[in-house]
Amino acid sequence: MEHLPSSKDVSEKGSVDVESTSAQSDNGIDPVAEKKLLRKLDWILLPLTTLIYVLNFVDRTAIGEPTFLRHLFGSLHDLGNAKVVGLEKDLGMTGYDYNVSLTVFFIFFIFFEVPANLALKRFGSISMALLIIMFGLVSIGTAFIQNFAGLIVTRIFLGIAEGGTLPGLTYILSRYYRRHELVLRIGIFFGLAPCIAGAFGGLLASGLLAVNDIGSVTSWRKIFLIEGIITTGFGILGIFFIPTDPKHTRMLNETERELALRRIDADRPVKTHGDKEKTTWKLVWRSLNFNTLLCSMLYLFVNISFQGLSFFMPTVVAGLGHYTPVQVQLRTVPPYAVAGFWALFVTYGGYRLRVRSLTILFTIPLVLSGYVIAVATPSHHARYAACFLCVMGLVPTAPAIVAWGTDNASPDTMRATTSALIPSIGTIGAIVAVWTYLPTDAPSFRKGSILNVATSSTVIVLVIIGALYIRWENGKRERGERNYRLEGKTTQEIVDLGYKHPDFRYQI
Repeated sequence: MEHLPSSKDVSEKGSVDVESTSAQSDNGIDPVAEKKLLRKLDWILLPLTTLIYVLNFVDRTAIGEPTFLRHLFGSLHDLGNAKVVGLEKDLGMTGYDYNVSLTVFFIFFIFFEVPANLALKRFGSISMALLIIMFGLVSIGTAFIQNFAGLIVTRIFLGIAEGGTLPGLTYILSRYYRRHELVLRIGIFFGLAPCIAGAFGGLLASGLLAVNDIGSVTSWRKIFLIEGIITTGFGILGIFFIPTDPKHTRMLNETERELALRRIDADRPVKTHGDKEKTTWKLVWRSLNFNTLLCSMLYLFVNISFQGLSFFMPTVVAGLGHYTPVQVQLRTVPPYAVAGFWALFVTYGGYRLRVRSLTILFTIPLVLSGYVIAVATPSHHARYAACFLCVMGLVPTAPAIVAWGTDNASPDTMRATTSALIPSIGTIGAIVAVWTYLPTDAPSFRKGSILNVATSSTVIVLVIIGALYIRWENGKRERGERNYRLEGKTTQEIVDLGYKHPDFRYQI
């Protein structure tokens, strides 16, 4: 059995002789048993994480459904659809109130991502279940608000609750999958969930608007009530079936547990056998390193483009013809459906190549091309085609960025912090998009499209810089130029080195 270096391993200078990852990566692992375990993990964890993030995404964007329809039909009075402008009218919203409500949500979303993930590391999966229950209850509460102030309050609590979902799911997966396996799994749940929510969330909203009122819950309020009830119920069930880490989960038998722990240890320069180091401020602050900040900036720029689509696409679809709300929603499905299949293809390719940077360099040019088309032509059909390119480029890129940063973070505290910092800092991009895509620039949103041409180009440059840096740093470690970091270190200090350990190799 693999074990932490004991006091007997410590030399007179206090250093530790630690076996390298490359020498021990697959030692003692039965490939047949590993394949069987991997299949079990996939069948349990991937549907679960995807469903959780779909619920998260649907609840988060529910406020956008009435506004989405308002962008499309606000000036088409012959439709006689009073429900279209119901939310803003009922709450007395005017001017930039919608932008303000989104900004408030994103601010609290940003500040609670890291604390939520550290709580997940400390208390286990129960904290994830409680977050799901919380954002379900917030959605239910939104159905009964009476004014704009009430909306702001619900956006605050929704930001707090939903801030920990994406990083939490990423962290849970990182506890079960090896570093080279993680990108495919993050790509599946993170890539598919927005596509599923984007393709069918609007249809669900249209269907709920068509059913009979529920007492005083009418019009747009039904969307929040029903979606909130579904989410809350799922969160309650999640208390019992969302798995904790491999060392304590009930979904594995003892043989599978031992194998799962060996698999994770195979990627580490120091074997911990599932034990987690104590969370310290030193490790949290160390997470703000070059790799984390690089991936955070990449995510920020990509997020500007992705959030911008929620404003840009409705005006494009509106220009294709005179359609009913359901017909419009149907025309938003194809870009997301195509992007979902494309994301699986690209993510699998990145998984096989084991080169994260190439995945991003392969997909971002699609986004760049899409926004160049949006700037260059007023044709609604050409701009609709641009939406396909943008969604296809963005959906697999965001998971690749998160996986790249998480792969290169160690030990466990840093992995929990990094997987939260990247989307946390990246969410600043969403705030930029909210105040770039303003009603005064509709329907062309030319300023936003020009900005996204610039951000997409910047992403390409930053990815190349990051890949070259990692190659340079890995080379120094291969030549033994980082071995001095082991000198005079205690056992725990070597464990805490994590990504700075000379035997740790960055994923390019």
